[in-house]
Amino acid sequence: MSSTRFHALIPAAGVGARLGATLPKQYLPLAGKPMLLHALQAFVDSPQIDRIHLVVSAADGYVDEALSAEPELQGRVNVLRCGGETRKASVLNGLRTIAGETRVNDWILVHDAARPGLTPQLVSKLIDAVADSPVGGLLALPVVDTLKAADANGSAERTVPRAGLWAAQTPQMFRHGLLLRALEAAGEITDDASAIEALGLRPLLIEGSPRNFKVTLPHDIALAELYLKGQA
Repeated sequence: MSSTRFHALIPAAGVGARLGATLPKQYLPLAGKPMLLHALQAFVDSPQIDRIHLVVSAADGYVDEALSAEPELQGRVNVLRCGGETRKASVLNGLRTIAGETRVNDWILVHDAARPGLTPQLVSKLIDAVADSPVGGLLALPVVDTLKAADANGSAERTVPRAGLWAAQTPQMFRHGLLLRALEAAGEITDDASAIEALGLRPLLIEGSPRNFKVTLPHDIALAELYLKGQA
């Protein structure tokens, strides 16, 4: 592990349409600063992380101002203006852009910008659990709710067994070379682990935290603030 480096890669080129906001959701104010900065801070405060790469769109007009308000982030965050139309495209473009400064065996921790509840402790937990894995792994939570499958009319058709089911979170941690190859071979996916699974590999599932949820709908903002202020 001494020669292996750990890179954080945060795709942040989305517009957050489901949130219905007037600006991309990663820049919405949350507990006193843009949502994105909370995610970045978790990696800044993680001593195991060597480099932090932020993937934004070429037309992003918010990132410079957001970062300038946090002196601690300046010089630590490598802004890559190569974001794509989809999350997968942004991650793939980011991996290609940093290929010159990474080794194929360096670990890449891909994290959603809209998960502001990440902590350095969760980052460390993932790294410690996965760093010796030949495949990689991700934070996730065991499903505890009863799951229902709906019919075309929106009625409960059957109960789906929840045994063995996990809800994926991020970061998702894979070696640069493997993740690049997996994403280049994959169709449209919603997370990086799906591309790894498509190669026939089985990423480790490391238990995360409810606070590390993805802000998607308007009411998620209030809940995220409660976690960040230590009130949930």
